[in-house]
Amino acid sequence: MNHSCQGKNHHHHPEEPHHHGAGDSNHEHGTHAHDEHTHDHHGHGHHHHHGGHSHHLGVILSERHFKVLRWVFVLTFLYLMVEVAGGILSGSLALLADGFHMFADSAAIGLSLFAAWLSHRPAPKHRTFGYQRVEILAAFANALLLVGMGLFIFWEGYERFSHPEPIKASLMLWVALGGLIVNMISAKLLHADHDHNLNIKGAYLHVMGDLLGSVGAMVAGGLIWAFDWRWADPVMSCVIALLILVSAWGLLRDSVNVLLESCPSHIDIEEVRTAILAFDGVVSVHNLHVWNINMQRMLLAAHIEVSPEAYSGETLNRVQNALKEKFGLSHVTLQLEVSGPSAA
Repeated sequence: MNHSCQGKNHHHHPEEPHHHGAGDSNHEHGTHAHDEHTHDHHGHGHHHHHGGHSHHLGVILSERHFKVLRWVFVLTFLYLMVEVAGGILSGSLALLADGFHMFADSAAIGLSLFAAWLSHRPAPKHRTFGYQRVEILAAFANALLLVGMGLFIFWEGYERFSHPEPIKASLMLWVALGGLIVNMISAKLLHADHDHNLNIKGAYLHVMGDLLGSVGAMVAGGLIWAFDWRWADPVMSCVIALLILVSAWGLLRDSVNVLLESCPSHIDIEEVRTAILAFDGVVSVHNLHVWNINMQRMLLAAHIEVSPEAYSGETLNRVQNALKEKFGLSHVTLQLEVSGPSAA
């Protein structure tokens, strides 16, 4: 597995059981702490800590958020089929492209709902992180499908620009208007919470993109209806295809980064290292890793070398809490190692 954000040599995989060795939790000069339990080997006791999430925006779906997303998903999914059918019947590639765009966004919303449902499923014992990566696998497959759709629309647009086909402009206009109304209703449903939840915000941005696609299809239909400018349809379809490819690229990049266990793009690893070194008694940091399990959950693992006076469960708790609060980490695994001759 490829962990990025790495310090020095990595002795164990943070997602696997921790094997005993120098500096491990049962070693007389090592203290190993997870989010749930902090071990203080000076007193051979346990300091219990139940840390939570800290984000500028929430990522967990409440029951109300789930219902809102479900309604938006149903509206978007049903109308994308109308747009695809309308595009075929009217001969409009722009309408077909907008239907594909709505498919892309309904798939993204569906992934959020699927992930929320999956997070409540009981996981077998051998899957220590449950089924959280299934969301990423689905996102990766969806991104590849979107790339194929976008390239297909570009090719068709090129062909139709060279050889324009007859288009039923009135049908195209009515279907595009319906798409605009559906997207306005969805945007209204999402607007109240789009500043408070990351999943809602993502869905809101998708819907606004759909809304622009519907406006574009209406503009193309209007130009064809008023002036018989049939070239407007392939041109607008290529604009919408570009929107699809942009969405696909973002989804593909994010899903690949998670699958490769890369450092989250918004995390500066040197800033994390500096934050740890700022604590009294911390001498050095190594084997530092930050990665995602899914789009929402970030993990950190590190070995921290401290002075003998700072070798305690209290140090572990302070560093854990500070890292969660500052960087929005959901799980922090730290191991203390005593610095200097005392470690011998």
